[in-house]
Amino acid sequence: MGRMTYWVNVSLDLRIERSAADRVAGEEGGGWVRIDEQLFREFNERARGVALWVEGRIIYEMMETVWPSAAEDESLPDHLREWGTIWTAAPKILVSNSRTTAGHNTRIVGGADTIAQLAAVRDETDGMIAVGGATLATQLLQHGLLDELLLYTHPAILGSGRPLFDDITEPLECDLLEHAAFESGVAMNRYQIRDQRTEQSAH
Repeated sequence: MGRMTYWVNVSLDLRIERSAADRVAGEEGGGWVRIDEQLFREFNERARGVALWVEGRIIYEMMETVWPSAAEDESLPDHLREWGTIWTAAPKILVSNSRTTAGHNTRIVGGADTIAQLAAVRDETDGMIAVGGATLATQLLQHGLLDELLLYTHPAILGSGRPLFDDITEPLECDLLEHAAFESGVAMNRYQIRDQRTEQSAH
């Protein structure tokens, strides 16, 4: 069985992007993140061990716009080309009800039985399944399919914007599996989400 892991850059106040109204002129959603060469090489090392990427449409379309061409762009630093090569070649699932085609080793999952399909993917996959997108991660968490959080916390307080999860009504406990700090001030924390159903049945 694979381990579905929500991989995300997040602020100190657990926002993953600023609201459009609060962005300064010319800033895209990630102007506050500190992704330098050291952190990119960490991403590359971890990405080489990913068995499968499962991404929502917004994340996937952002990635497909940039990284397949970056892999072949000799003007870019090697760590950026490497990330492009890893992502483009890796097996991927795009979770979408609107897309009907996708390239770059990607298949599409959607429809009324999306969660059931993703549960089957989790059962059939060995290793890390990297999850991208807050909407998708929230749905997986609500259905008990999200196993881990891989949070890269950047030293910024956004004050508003998209939260790490949407509409979580029940508290969930986590256990720290791994921690690292980077020269940029970014901290990586990998957590295992406790299975509340297992804990309740034990009492």
